[in-house]
Amino acid sequence: MSNSRLNRDNPLLSRPKIDLTEGQSPGTEKHPGVCEINFTTELSEKVAGYVELGLAENTKRAYAVDLAHFEAWGGSIPASDVIVASYLADQAELLSVATLCRRLATISKAHTTKGLISPTSSQLVKATIKGIKHSLGSAQTEAKPLLRDDLFAVLDRITGSDVKGVRDRALLLIGFAGAFRRSELVGLNLEDIERVRQGVIVHLRRSKTDQGGAGRKIAVPYGHSRWCPVIALDAWLSFSAIGSGALFPCIDRHGHIRDQRLSGEAVALVLKERLAKAGIDPAGYSGHSLRAGFATSAVMAGASTWKIRAQTGHASDAMLARYIREGDMFTNNAAGAVL
Repeated sequence: MSNSRLNRDNPLLSRPKIDLTEGQSPGTEKHPGVCEINFTTELSEKVAGYVELGLAENTKRAYAVDLAHFEAWGGSIPASDVIVASYLADQAELLSVATLCRRLATISKAHTTKGLISPTSSQLVKATIKGIKHSLGSAQTEAKPLLRDDLFAVLDRITGSDVKGVRDRALLLIGFAGAFRRSELVGLNLEDIERVRQGVIVHLRRSKTDQGGAGRKIAVPYGHSRWCPVIALDAWLSFSAIGSGALFPCIDRHGHIRDQRLSGEAVALVLKERLAKAGIDPAGYSGHSLRAGFATSAVMAGASTWKIRAQTGHASDAMLARYIREGDMFTNNAAGAVL
């Protein structure tokens, strides 16, 4: 089990008991002859453990934060639809629409895990969140893409051969070339790297959209420009002499490599620091900028969408389109062909 387990008292991981009964469950309309699950007996430790493992670490942290915020506001599980709608209305101008929707998903999960009817499915709650979207808009703030030329400008300013500089070059280039999410990037181990003649194959064991752990392989070829991701990775591995474990560990202020992998938040901090040193305003950039930047740069370079999706792991062009930023707006622009 992970050391960052959610507390067993958390409704998302509480262990209700199961009792199969015929007919009507409390608070529901009776459907004769239908066997319903009445959560009144306690789940075993083993079942609770599998429920926990079914949630990604980032998801568990987000659930914990969401529930803590709801309860600090005055809510509790179970909650009525009036309470949930009041919570949404009270927080509408304090939180983004995306955050409110995530809070709703967490509240719903907290109820259904305990076998309770979720208040989030009521017409009152649906009408409230719909009104908030119409009032405030539902467009999410997107991370700025780190386009190839800007990435190269950043890398050109990482001079010298200090341990942090060598690591950061490899981190940014591998993150960009593999179109990795920040959690995927920092989750890589040395054992996930396979050497081939054309470059390296990165074995991604698990990702946000692959909680079952089926895994997939991402090819990172030798580059043809002045900044090659494979050469940068080789330089880092040779310099650090890492024998196993985290591919990108932490480095303390004395330049010592620690036996601890980087956090996802650290990727954003590294990127912002390097952008500032390259004279680029870091505002709007995040750990997701590498992934968005790769997708946008690849489209601008004329790569086919199915080849781009082989790197990003998107299941469809429609999902990929969400990661193509403004840079593509000027590629084969219709107005440019006319004027």
